[in-house]
Amino acid sequence: MKRDSGKIIQSNESKSLLDDLRPLINQFGELSIQAYETYKPQVEHLIRSQTKDDNKIQHTLDHILDFCFDDQMLLLYKTLCRYYWKINPVATADYINYYREMWDSDKPE
Repeated sequence: MKRDSGKIIQSNESKSLLDDLRPLINQFGELSIQAYETYKPQVEHLIRSQTKDDNKIQHTLDHILDFCFDDQMLLLYKTLCRYYWKINPVATADYINYYREMWDSDKPE
């Protein structure tokens, strides 16, 4: 990128890269919508049925974690973590840390 009178001008190369990435970015958005439609009923069922099965809850958290770049998926993750805290606080703390390791951008570099 070049500066011209305080403005940043994108080079043709960076514009081309952005154009190449746009379909991939759109696919991530579509995939997160599908994931939300898949996992929302599962989370609701786990909570409504008062499931205490660590494997089922952890399996669901594992899958949702991959999509926590999406606000709706993050909300599902937090909802299930809040529910799971009452069942297994140690494992839930691990899942909170997994989220932080994977997605938290407040780390010093």
